[in-house]
Amino acid sequence: MLISDSIPLLWLCYVALSLVVLGTGYLAIRWLPRLPKLVITGVVAGLVWMPAGFTLTRLEGGSTYDGLAPAVVVSSVAFLQHDGEAMRGALALLLLGAGIGAALSVMLWVWLRRRDAGANDGAEDGDAPVSTAQDRREPVIR
Repeated sequence: MLISDSIPLLWLCYVALSLVVLGTGYLAIRWLPRLPKLVITGVVAGLVWMPAGFTLTRLEGGSTYDGLAPAVVVSSVAFLQHDGEAMRGALALLLLGAGIGAALSVMLWVWLRRRDAGANDGAEDGDAPVSTAQDRREPVIR
């Protein structure tokens, strides 16, 4: 059950909060053109959603616990614990996630440009005239 097991509930909360962060971050940089806005959001999404494995030693029994957590969290904990090996692995995954996020956002930008160009080409072939910003005149109060 989802409520009784804390790990799936933790991941569900993490995904929900990260979607809120990405959405508000995208809206916060709305003054940028589409490409930089998508690249910044893609890099942040890659940083936030890249998973990394970790190993913790238990206090009782001397055994270890292996798990999966966001690479941002793993690198932060490794930094606080002065664990260079875990830090290197998590930072490598963070760079990989940022690169994947940037690449996917550039691919999304290209796809959106082609879709918009195709929509504009189809509108010019139709019966309705295409109005541009130069054809429009603002009302003047005298």
